[in-house]
Amino acid sequence: MDATSSELLDHWILPLFDLCERMRGAARGALLAARRSGDFSSVAREVGQGAGDTSYGLDRATETALTEWFHEVARVQPLSLLSEETGWRHLGPGPDGVRQLAGFDHGGPRIVVDPVDGTRNLMTDLRPAWSVVGLAGPGAGIPRQREVLFGLLSEIPDTRAASYRRLSATRGAACHFEERTFFKGGPIVKPLNLGTGTDDRADHGYFPFFKYMADMRPQIAQIEARFLERLERELGADPRNCWDDQYICNGGQLALLSLGTYRMLADLRAFLAQRRGKPTLTTKPYDICGALVCARAAGCVVTAVDGSELDFPLDVSTPVSWVGWVNEATRARLAPHLAAAIAAS
Repeated sequence: MDATSSELLDHWILPLFDLCERMRGAARGALLAARRSGDFSSVAREVGQGAGDTSYGLDRATETALTEWFHEVARVQPLSLLSEETGWRHLGPGPDGVRQLAGFDHGGPRIVVDPVDGTRNLMTDLRPAWSVVGLAGPGAGIPRQREVLFGLLSEIPDTRAASYRRLSATRGAACHFEERTFFKGGPIVKPLNLGTGTDDRADHGYFPFFKYMADMRPQIAQIEARFLERLERELGADPRNCWDDQYICNGGQLALLSLGTYRMLADLRAFLAQRRGKPTLTTKPYDICGALVCARAAGCVVTAVDGSELDFPLDVSTPVSWVGWVNEATRARLAPHLAAAIAAS
């Protein structure tokens, strides 16, 4: 990494940590208020259509925290910011505090934020969501995934949780993990660098195929069944010990892959939608931008469905399909069986 990139990271990592603290606080505050009232409709009600996805009450609370942070930092230096609610925005110092900038060509960083990835789980107090943040350096236009220098995954747990987790990584370096309590503020798990090892087992773990859209579940389930049949026939896997998990949160999925909880995960929605010529809800770039940096730094292999490099423009509209493997050994052993199952579909 060159000196300019290193200087950029040194300057922005702590402000991005602060941003995630603010967004988590906003989400927790809204959720705890809903829990005390016994009515989650304030956070679970649909309130509009954002630039990238449907917005719920919970999204609005965190988007407000994000916008306040954006204006504060833009008083000092220019930057471009993308979120699912508004798309790209460009601000910098102005006579009255901040001013709108014409575009990306201002010399500041380009930052991608999904304030609440996993809204549908969290707004019902069912399961944690994650804030997903990616940092790219200055540039004259929309960055691509390969330009992201730093990734951050920060957990927003349900109201019963006493702690939260955070993963962060600089491209080409280790993935740093820590868990902190809400009560004492310090780490409750010793901070460590994640590594997913070389275990290539074909069972006794989670092998999810993400079946979010009801109309696509039969086709995805057929591919899943063929894949597991091949693992049983060719590798001696016990399909009773190949477990499923449907987590409506791409950042959370990649966090679990990075932690070794998942052995693999396939999100085939965009790939299959293109094949059938009918659009569907898919992963968007902001869902996984920062999470990809963390997962790869932890030792995971995340690719396009055909095994090629996963790279895309960081916007609010590009549909993304992807396959994640817990490590290279698992990819080498199991990916041919996934390819065969897809080819037969």
